[in-house]
Order: sequence, then structure tokens, then C-alpha cells
Amino acid sequence: MGKAHGLKGEINFQFTDDVWDRTDSDYIICEVDGILVPFFIEEYRFRSDSTAIMKLEDIDSIEAAQMLVNCNVFFEKKYQEELGEDEVSLHYFIGFKMVDGDNDQEIGTITDIDDNTDNWLFIVERPDGSEVMIPAHEEFITEIKQEEKLMIMDLPIGLLEL
Repeated sequence: MGKAHGLKGEINFQFTDDVWDRTDSDYIICEVDGILVPFFIEEYRFRSDSTAIMKLEDIDSIEAAQMLVNCNVFFEKKYQEELGEDEVSLHYFIGFKMVDGDNDQEIGTITDIDDNTDNWLFIVERPDGSEVMIPAHEEFITEIKQEEKLMIMDLPIGLLEL
């Protein structure tokens, strides 16, 4: 969830999946203090391809909305894209830390996926706040630790200096 919007409990909702095109779910599930909590959707309206203003039942003030800022949001599993075995949408990795496997150095955190061309890119926020784009090629990914939300990479020499 993004930041609160207005004074009546609306929230600026940012999404990275096209689930809105595939479903008419009545509720979303938010991770609040490590607990998955369902919230019924009163209404929403799109602001762009990746943001919407959402009003949830029983969230009627800016204070209540603030409690949901930066919460992870989930839909029921039945709305997950049908993917083949061992196949995962790259958007799943948003929020994962990326590490260079050669020297165990943190590259940064994946904040977005650029899928505008045939060659998809991980958008990674570096520890210093700068941004770098890393090709999302399987041959660069050496290990994924899902529990730790960690992606270990074997990148070509010099790629991070571009």
C-alpha cells in the first residue's frame, strides 16, 4: 500500500501485477504486523496503469489509513496467474535483496521490473539510494532464497559500473 489519500481513509494503492484485469475480488489481504488481515473493498478508481485510489470498509480516517501504509497486499491464490511448473512471474521478486555472489556484496533491493521491451530488467535501488538496471536473465541468477527474500547473482564484470 502506498500513502494515505485525503481525509476519509482512502489509500493510494500501488500494484505490480495485472490482477485487476483478471478478477473482481471483493477483498484484499494486507500483512499488518506480520498477520494477514482481509479488508473488503468499498470502491477503487485507477490513477494510472500501476496506481489506484482505494477505499476499504471500516477504514474511515486518515489515521486508520496510515496503519496500512507500506503493508504488503495479497489476493487469494486462485487469482494467481497460471504459470508452468518452476515458472514465476518476475514481479514476484520485487522487494528481494540482490547480492553479487562472487564477493557477497549487496547490490540493492529490487523495486520494479521494466518489461517494456523483450529484454526485461530488474530495477534495483542501491544502498546509496541510486538506481541500477540489471538484465533479468536466468543465466545471471545463481540462487534464490525465498524465505530470506534474497537473489544471488553472477553478473558480468563491469555491469554495475555502467
